[in-house]
Amino acid sequence: MSASSNSPSVLYDAPGPRARVRNAVMAIVFGALLVVLIGWVVMLLDDAGHLTAAKWSPFVTDSRVWTTYLLPGLMTTLTAAFFAIVIALPLGAILGVARLSDHGWIRRPAGAIVEFFRAIPVLILMLFANEAYAMFTDVARENRPLYAVVTGLVLYNASVLAEVVRAGILSLPRGQSDAARAIGMRKNQTMRFVLLPQAVTAMLPALVSQLVVIVKDTALGGAMLGLNDLLRQTTLISANYGANIIASMTVVALIYIVLNFLLTSFASWLEGRIRRGKRGSGAVVATDPGELLELETPPKQAPDIRTSGTAGPIDPSGPALSGESGDRP
Repeated sequence: MSASSNSPSVLYDAPGPRARVRNAVMAIVFGALLVVLIGWVVMLLDDAGHLTAAKWSPFVTDSRVWTTYLLPGLMTTLTAAFFAIVIALPLGAILGVARLSDHGWIRRPAGAIVEFFRAIPVLILMLFANEAYAMFTDVARENRPLYAVVTGLVLYNASVLAEVVRAGILSLPRGQSDAARAIGMRKNQTMRFVLLPQAVTAMLPALVSQLVVIVKDTALGGAMLGLNDLLRQTTLISANYGANIIASMTVVALIYIVLNFLLTSFASWLEGRIRRGKRGSGAVVATDPGELLELETPPKQAPDIRTSGTAGPIDPSGPALSGESGDRP
């Protein structure tokens, strides 16, 4: 184990005995208060009749709740999230790389776009896009909420992803760029073949968290624009089946949890695969410096003594040169 692993962190001091006892007491008290709060909320819901079997039975006894409402709503949510992710990821990468350009006419407009759309709430972007589609396009009324949600998500999240890409590239050691320039690579080649491939692994956790945000923000379209997503289905189920709105929202919340868990699990698997691929690829490393020298340096040919004016090659069996007459003392 290295010495650095045993040294305390500069950002956190290891607690002493009294601090550990105090932290344990605070954790126990907080846990007890949380249990009491949950029990009190459950008791209130039970007294109001929200936890009766009749409020929850449609989700397990009637398949039409799923085929008519929940599954179509899930497909709409996934469709909006898919198009937003597919458009926002490359657009954010382009804007992030553009912000690192040496040319001011590229860097400044890209920075202005990123800062402008990142500062506006995504709901305002959705509402503005919905009105713009209604006034300046011939998009059908039933398709307009989906277009507006995708547009708002793309504008906002592309700006956020641009900062993620820029930070990931800047986090790499400067020696990577210097080494690429030393072998004659242009800046666009350095960015495409050296910096971006290495920055992907560093950016992946932040990218995944932003993709989760995209999936969750689709619910704003159901709440404000009438998009037939998962959130809007809660009111439709309650109106048609008499089910409790709390039960409907609980089921929808569980679906969102499963979606985000699958997304983060896939991203964790992908990150591990990328890291293992980077460790497994590369040149063969010699264990002995002599082996490395032999691998890199071709063997030298023995000089031909006949070309240097000597009568013949060296005879390894004796000190005399073959081809000469007489013996040497």
